[in-house]
Amino acid sequence: MPSPFLSLPGAVDTDGSGVPAHYGNPLGEQRALAEGRAIVDLSDRAVLSVTGPDRLSWLNSLTSQALTGLQPGESSETLLLDVTGRVEHAARLVDDGETTWLLVDHPEAEGLRTWLDSMRFMLRVEVADRTAEFATIGTLGDPPLPIAAPAGVPLIWHDPWHAVTPGGHQYARGEHPGAGWSWSERLVPRDALASIVTRVRSGEFAAAGTLAADALRIAAWRPRFSTEVDERTIPHELDWLRTAVHLSKGCYRGQETVAKVHNLGHPPRRLVMLHLDGSEGVHPGRGALVSLDGKEVGTVTSSALHYELGPIALAIVKRSADASATLTVDADGVSVAAAQEVVVPPEAGGEAHVPHLPRLGAVTRRPRA
Repeated sequence: MPSPFLSLPGAVDTDGSGVPAHYGNPLGEQRALAEGRAIVDLSDRAVLSVTGPDRLSWLNSLTSQALTGLQPGESSETLLLDVTGRVEHAARLVDDGETTWLLVDHPEAEGLRTWLDSMRFMLRVEVADRTAEFATIGTLGDPPLPIAAPAGVPLIWHDPWHAVTPGGHQYARGEHPGAGWSWSERLVPRDALASIVTRVRSGEFAAAGTLAADALRIAAWRPRFSTEVDERTIPHELDWLRTAVHLSKGCYRGQETVAKVHNLGHPPRRLVMLHLDGSEGVHPGRGALVSLDGKEVGTVTSSALHYELGPIALAIVKRSADASATLTVDADGVSVAAAQEVVVPPEAGGEAHVPHLPRLGAVTRRPRA
């Protein structure tokens, strides 16, 4: 069902998601959002709930993050991996002392709910889709919204991306643009959306489209499941060990790959942010091919026009691609130069620093006297 936000002046739904991509001024909306003066309608996203006394220990046993100590009102995020360590689902979590709330992108909601339901066995947990009851509003500020609080704890997910979480690890070097990222997602009763739109009309706060939110997310190097993840993605490639993986927690599906790549190997691909040449007047979309010296080395996962940085993108490229080279992006047949800003360096991983041992049977030569 289309969102009430689409009734606001200038609202445009460019991708059929049912929420506004912009309201006619994407760059101005970015500025208002960055300054904490705007909200973003994310009511197309899904909300799942897990209730029961075993909910946190159960989720802890299935996913990549340590969740048993999650306190009421505390936010986290976690990944569901397959047996080879590839990302199958990502969830943003907040617990209110009675229920763990999972905020997910809508396309993955039914698959995640079905899988979780199949893994309950004899444990005291119940999984439900609550999307019809609650809608998500995103912001970088603290607007006075009617936050849902069914157990007395406001359901606000504060993105942990601003710092490395306990048990996590950051591959990115130097000053991280995510340090100032104060993004939050707030659950409101879905039947309150119309009244929130009325308050936007009155000028109480501004509305920004999803294009504005995406541009600021890209500039913060923040991965998102529905854009940066494909069927081969492992968390290391996106620097997602930073907030979604606990490296010393108990066993979970895919843990062996997580530990092996982090300690002994290197992720085969790496995330980069690209500064795109805008002189051609074209802008590559998701899936645009990235090349180096005429050879394909990766693809664009997200792109945007940033109000300060200009055209930017996130891309996944081969680890072997020269990190200092200027890349080329194919934008509908037009070659666009792209300068790399390294997020995950080629040498990421290998954190165990295990010395190389000679092969069994190899002859070790002694230096001459």
